[in-house]
Parts: sequence; C-alpha cells; structure tokens
Amino acid sequence: MPIDNTEFLTRQKHLLQAMQPNSICLLPASNLVTRSRDTEYPFRQDSYFQYLCGFPEPEAWLVLSNHQEYSHGLCILFCLDKDPTMEIWQGRRYGPKQAKQQYAVNLAFSVDEIDERLLDLIDGHQQLYFAQGHDHGADDLVLSVLQALRDAPKQSMQAPSSLIDVRVILDEMRLIKSATEIEMMRQAAAIATQAHIRAMQFVETGKNEYHLEAEIHHEFAMQGAKYPAYSTIVGAGDNGCILHYTENNQGLKAGDLVLIDAGCEWQGYASDITRTFPVSGQFSTEQKQLYQLVLDAQLAAFEVIKPNNTIKQASDVVIAVITQGLLDLNILKGELADNIEKQTYREFYMHGLSHWLGLDVHDVGNYKIDGQDRPLVPGMVLTIEPGIYIAPDAEVDNKWCGIGIRIEDNLLITQSGHENLTLAAPKTISDIEALMTKKSD
Repeated sequence: MPIDNTEFLTRQKHLLQAMQPNSICLLPASNLVTRSRDTEYPFRQDSYFQYLCGFPEPEAWLVLSNHQEYSHGLCILFCLDKDPTMEIWQGRRYGPKQAKQQYAVNLAFSVDEIDERLLDLIDGHQQLYFAQGHDHGADDLVLSVLQALRDAPKQSMQAPSSLIDVRVILDEMRLIKSATEIEMMRQAAAIATQAHIRAMQFVETGKNEYHLEAEIHHEFAMQGAKYPAYSTIVGAGDNGCILHYTENNQGLKAGDLVLIDAGCEWQGYASDITRTFPVSGQFSTEQKQLYQLVLDAQLAAFEVIKPNNTIKQASDVVIAVITQGLLDLNILKGELADNIEKQTYREFYMHGLSHWLGLDVHDVGNYKIDGQDRPLVPGMVLTIEPGIYIAPDAEVDNKWCGIGIRIEDNLLITQSGHENLTLAAPKTISDIEALMTKKSD
C-alpha cells in the first residue's frame, strides 16, 4: 500500500518539532536531468522531498515553518502550473490547486512565484534549515533571498541569523523505518528475489551477461517496479572480481561463476541483493570451497545482527571467519591474529560488510554516534554482504584465480533479532544447484 498523507503529516510534524523554535525549512525537489540534447533521464524525485510529502513532479519546493503564529506548523508547496501545451508534450501536471487537494500541504502556489514569496516567508524566522549542495540553482536562490533580506532597510525585514543543515534531522528520521515503509521494503525485496531466481533459471552457456540483466529488469517491470534501484551488476567469470562492474556485455562460459548484484525500487524504496551461482549449474570443488566460506561468514554475521550490537561487531566476525578460511585453503599464510592485524585479507575482501537501506540504496544515517559505533535498534534496515574476490593475476595457486563471490541480503532489525527480507532467494550450494538442475529438466 502506498504511503498516505497521514504518514507524511506525521513526518512533517516530527521535523517541525525537532527544529529550533521560530525556524523555517526549505526543500527543493529534483529537476529533470538532460541525457543528450533534448532528451532527459527518467525523473526520480529527491529522496528528502519524497520522504516529506510524496509529490512526484520536478521543479517543486516544500516550505515548512514552526513560527509561533502557526500553532500547528505550516507546510507550503510550490509547483509547476497547469499548462495544456506542455502537458501534451511532457505529461499531466497537478498544478497548485489540485496539489493542495491531494497532498499533505496547507497551501500551494506556482513555482513562478517562489522568488517573491520566499522573501516574506523567510522574513522574521531566526533559523533557516536547508541542505546545501544542490546542482540546479537551489543554493543560489536561497542565498540570494537571504542576501536580499539582509540588504533590506533596517527594521523592515529580519533575515535568519543561522543556516542549519536539515539533513541532520531528516537522516535520523529516515534511518528508522515505519510499518508502512517496512511493507514497501518487503515488497521491493520480494520482487528482486524473484528476479534473481529467474536469472538462475535462465542462465546457460553461450548466453550473454546482458541477457541476464534483461531478464532481471523484465521481472522488475512486470511486478510494477519500473526501475532498478541502482545499476545492475552481472559479472561472469573474472568480471565477478570487479566490485562495480556494469558493462554486462561478456559471454557466459561453462565452468564460470556469475555474480549478480541487482535490486529494484518499489514506491521509492530500494532492495539490494547479490547472489553468485555457476553458469553450468554445478559448482567446481574450488568454487564450492570459497562459496561456502563466504556463506559461513555471512551466517556468522547474522548471529550478531540484533538490537544493541553493532555493524562493527558483525564485521569483525566476518573478517575472522574469512581470514581463517583463507588460511585453511593456503591462500593466506601465517597466523590468524597476525593476518587480521596486517589486514592481509583485504587483497581478497576489500569492501565493507554493510550499509543502510531505504529510499536510497546506500541510505542516510550516521554509523557512529559521538565517535562510537552505533548500536542497532528495531526499524533499521541494512545489508549484510561479505565477499571474496581473487583477481586473475593474484599471486596464489592458479586454481583460485578469477573467482569472485558475494552474497548479500537485506535485514530488518526487530525487537528480538532480525528479519531477512531476502531469505527466499536461494543461496546454499544445494539449493542453488537444485534450482538450476530443475530448470534444465
């Protein structure tokens, strides 16, 4: 079910309460981005803007004030006007009148009026909350209005005395998901899970990486998730050792593994799954050994992922499991403690274990509080994604070279532990081989 205005109003209220008294907040929407000449990339709303009101159009602004004259706060939307000619070419617009009726705002105006109205709206507030760093003129507009207020004749207007980054508040709000958001993320995970299963059933020698990408994206779209949450990675053979490989244009060879990192966006919320499986349907001995090591490391991390523990604790467990496994396979030499201290494992496991997940695939929220690793609490959603990547030219026994493996799941922190939102995507050796054997029968 989509997020309704009741939840948007609750979020706006929380933001207004967290802001200092007599403050105003300005949030710009995303703009269309040119792809080439007169064509644009598909529009994707700014995540902060989406989080606070859900309005789906570009070139909009949201203004929120907790000035004392507004007993319950004030929320104003600036948006594009209705324009019959432009709507013929580019699609329907809400316009201010319909936007006010349909979205959680008190007032709505044409965005053409924003320069003039912002002067009066900002006037008299002590603090201005705004996220600087926009690349489509938003910063220039806000700074120019502030300068106009400062330059006004004395006692006629009052500019805010401080400019505060609103992301400090919104990032904390977004980190803990509501019940509705969790349902969205379950759906995003379920769709992406089916896409990974479809890829496992479709793969065969002689096809291309882009065939698997197409199958995944088709499954996303057929279930209503029109876009991937990020650029899909389909890395077969040596390409699996490239962490952000996105060319996806090489053939699938017998005996190779294929690593697929793919997630969809459902109603704005992301999933992020990685599975690694054999093109021919059966793991080789060396592939099994490394794959099981990565899986053991992930399962060991799962034991730690629960309230009051930290990602760092889970990461330390994974490092110990992977390092010991690499020692057992003679890929690393020496003692466990010495290898961990010298970080020799980083040649083969070089990325972090986890990141937050939500409206952004690498979602917002601090990982430390006052310099200390942040304890996990119910409502957080995060990935757990250990991996081993042995480059084709690594100075190890040649039988290991060119093997890249990652296993990634999406976990929701619960009161008693966690819920694996992507559990249905097969990942044990036996389950993967059984699925792939079944599809060829």
